[in-house]
Amino acid sequence: MFEDGLKLPIVEDFYTIQGEGYHTGKPAYFLRIGGCDIGCRWCDTKFSWNANIHPVTEVDEIISKIKQSLAKAVVVTGGEPLSYNLTYLTTKLKKLNIETFLETSGAYKLTGIWDWICLSPKIQNPPKPDIFKIANELKMIIFKEEDLVWAEKNSRKVSDNCLLFLQPEWSKYEDNIGFIVDYVKKNLKWRISLQSHKFMHIP
Repeated sequence: MFEDGLKLPIVEDFYTIQGEGYHTGKPAYFLRIGGCDIGCRWCDTKFSWNANIHPVTEVDEIISKIKQSLAKAVVVTGGEPLSYNLTYLTTKLKKLNIETFLETSGAYKLTGIWDWICLSPKIQNPPKPDIFKIANELKMIIFKEEDLVWAEKNSRKVSDNCLLFLQPEWSKYEDNIGFIVDYVKKNLKWRISLQSHKFMHIP
C-alpha cells in the first residue's frame, strides 16, 4: 500500500514551533507518521508505534493542509518515518519551496529530498552506515549516564560538519540535566538540546 509513497498512516499533523535540536524556536509544520519497531522503552509517542490504528491519508491531502498554513518548513517524524517511501511527499514540498526536515533513527533506507537530517540512533536497532556521513545533526537521547558512551561511539561516525546534541530524556530531565551539563562543559564538541515545547506547553 505504501510502496509508492502516495499514502501514509498519519498520527498527527499541525503547525507549531520546532521544539528540539538545531531548529528550536523555528515555526514548522509537524508531520508524525505512524509505525515503529525500534522499541525505545522511554519513547513518549508509543501511541505512534502501531501504524494500523492511524488513518491512511493521501499525501496530496496532507500537502493541501500544509499549503493552507504559513509554514515554510515541514518536520517529518514518527514513529520511524523511514519505514516508508518519502520521495513523493518531499518532492511535492520542494516544489512549493518548503524546507524539509527529517527526524529518524536511521535504521532503514533513506528516501526523500531533505534540507536537514536529524539522526537519533538507537542502540537496539542502529542506523545504516550510509546515513552517518549525510546527517546534519546527531541528537542523542540520554536516559542514563551510561548512554554517553553510546553517544560518543556515534559521534565518531558522523561528518566533521555534523552538529552534536545531547538531549535529556524528558521523564529523567531532573535526574540527568546536571551530569549532562557537566559533560558538555568538559567535552566542547557537544551542545545540549532540550524539549522546549514541553516547557512552553505547546504541541
